Amino acid sequence: MRRLLALVLLLSALVASAGALAVQPDEILPDATLEARARALSKELRCMVCQNQSIDDSDAPLARDLRVLVRERLQAGDSDHQVIDFLVSRYGEFVLLKPRFSPTTALLWLGPAALLLVGVFALFVAARRSRGESAAATAEPAKLTPAEAARLAEILRGDNK
Repeated sequence: MRRLLALVLLLSALVASAGALAVQPDEILPDATLEARARALSKELRCMVCQNQSIDDSDAPLARDLRVLVRERLQAGDSDHQVIDFLVSRYGEFVLLKPRFSPTTALLWLGPAALLLVGVFALFVAARRSRGESAAATAEPAKLTPAEAARLAEILRGDNK
């Protein structure tokens, strides 16, 4: 019974802490609208240290600096697009968790579809080839000419010279 209670307490603590994000209270803007915009932008930007987390989720010092920078730019009157453009010009496309479609990211966006098409084409070719081979295997063998039949009969009788 105690183990069950301890497990329930542990799970409830984990669930309660799941909503805690890396944003510190001193970073939060007093204007709720600007804060909501900042949080939305922070979820789109990659932590350059962690690389698989948004700056909204990361505890890294650089992520904190980027969160503060986003909030400063919003308070200065920048639009969401201007903030993103500023960060991309400073850190490159890698700062975006979902990179924009451009000539440099075309392979990233089109690569999976191209690989899928190549795989489907390869399966199609393999299926046609195997169907053609099985048809050839069931086809009737070629008939021997009378001279070939006579020679085969001699070999089988042992009259071979």
